[in-house]
Amino acid sequence: MRSKRILVWFRNDLRLHDNEMLVEAVAKSDGILPVYFFDPRHFGSTNLQTDKTGAGRAKFLIESVLSLREAMIRKGGNLLVITGSPESHICSLVEKYDISEVYHHREVGFEETSVSANVEDALWKQKINLKHFIGHTLYNKEDLPFPIKDIPDVFSQFKKKTERDAIVKPCYEEPEHIVFVESEAWGDVPDLKALGFSEEAVPESDLPGGEHAGLQHLNTLLSSGSTIYDRPAKQPPGKQAFFSRLSPWLALGCLSPRKVYWTMKAADQVPGAANFNQVLLGLLWRDYYRFMFKKHGIGFFRDSEFEQFVRQDKDAEPEALVRWKTGQTGNALVDGYMNELNKSGYIPHAGRLVVATYLVYVLKQDWIRGAAYFEEKLVDYAPASNWGNWASVAHKGLNVTNKAAFDLEKQIKVFDMDIADVA
Repeated sequence: MRSKRILVWFRNDLRLHDNEMLVEAVAKSDGILPVYFFDPRHFGSTNLQTDKTGAGRAKFLIESVLSLREAMIRKGGNLLVITGSPESHICSLVEKYDISEVYHHREVGFEETSVSANVEDALWKQKINLKHFIGHTLYNKEDLPFPIKDIPDVFSQFKKKTERDAIVKPCYEEPEHIVFVESEAWGDVPDLKALGFSEEAVPESDLPGGEHAGLQHLNTLLSSGSTIYDRPAKQPPGKQAFFSRLSPWLALGCLSPRKVYWTMKAADQVPGAANFNQVLLGLLWRDYYRFMFKKHGIGFFRDSEFEQFVRQDKDAEPEALVRWKTGQTGNALVDGYMNELNKSGYIPHAGRLVVATYLVYVLKQDWIRGAAYFEEKLVDYAPASNWGNWASVAHKGLNVTNKAAFDLEKQIKVFDMDIADVA
């Protein structure tokens, strides 16, 4: 009798904990072949004169893949790493390793969705099934109080109904034992130079990639004496609000939203404390944008020229845009945030609202250029959250409750609000 081998295609789900795809693959196969692709398309340039991935996120990704490989080695196997597109390699892997089925997590970004469709079409010709899993959200879509097509487009309505009527499922346990398909060569994880970056281009960051680092950060965040337990009203004047900085690990799936949720629920010493609530609010915003992309696709953007603008080659960048990118606008707060973004690949959510508002309403630049620059620079870039937030600031998304232009001065005054950065 032929053994069943499952190829487990890792994407933005670089973890062993709370991974339904991995748990089911282990349970339903005689051996799994875990694979990660370093797709060259993720490291090229865009028509908006930006890079798809900057050096900071590339470094974080490399560390995260290495962490996943080390975790697989501890389980007695390894992670097959290939530099190339999934469409170009999966069919040959199916033949070489006698694969019966391919598992992967479904994405909602437009480019990522097209890659899945291309792979599914190619596998169909081999009569191999591509099974989809959804493991990036706090709430499973089947547990929502409405079907995807009926999800409220306004976040406040989505939040109210979801928190009232939906449940957060418990986490899947990490598999204790995994049987691996044998391979003679597991491939090398490329370094920054191989991906086209110089070491000098890497921004300064104290956020190492990988599941182990993410879990360690979560535990430190919740340790005794952490600022997460501070009451905002008792913070010293001028002290910046609490930031969780969980978003980089959430973006690559090194941490699952449910792991964060249940760990925080267990640690909350004062149920309903402000800082805990803000982190959970951030998780809900992540869900909202992912479900909006799932529901509407590119129709989420109320911008008739969106596709054309993104795909056409652009002329030289306007001077105002260059000054914004390089932190030379003359506005101290905006320049401070942009310099921090360029230096570290990270700024808190409140800062992102300030610089986006300034670009769109003061400098009168197209929001799409700003979103593309964030895509390059942010170590925690996630398509739905990034493009969804930018569209909302520019009033080009469906979550529009106030059609008046954003008030920059108001944004500056409220930037100290307690917004935990997990979006």
